[in-house]
Amino acid sequence: MNIRPIRTEVDYKAALREVSAYFDNEPEPGTEDGDRFDILMTLIEHYEAQQFPVDLPDPIEAIKFRMEQEGLTAKDLEPAIGKRNRVYEILNGKRNLTLVMVWKLHEMFGIPAESLIKPPRHAESN
Repeated sequence: MNIRPIRTEVDYKAALREVSAYFDNEPEPGTEDGDRFDILMTLIEHYEAQQFPVDLPDPIEAIKFRMEQEGLTAKDLEPAIGKRNRVYEILNGKRNLTLVMVWKLHEMFGIPAESLIKPPRHAESN
């Protein structure tokens, strides 16, 4: 098996061309073609993670996105954040989330904690 690391855009495109042939007829795991496919996909995923990192959303945007997804209102967030005025202060970027709020939002609404602990965009520019 002659497989090399993906270090350049040319290597990346060549690997994509090679694995694209397997997409219509994915090889059986444990076969030589199956192993080649798995290794190439791992190399491609690693290269993409390095070259095209996906940034986590701003905490406020993560909360608003979940609210939109689940049809939640500010009132629904009160058990996790506090009184309604506190919820609006958070949603408007006037107040930062506390660690307790982060964990409650994560546990109650399934918002990834990693998204909630990232500094909000307005704080990064200060």
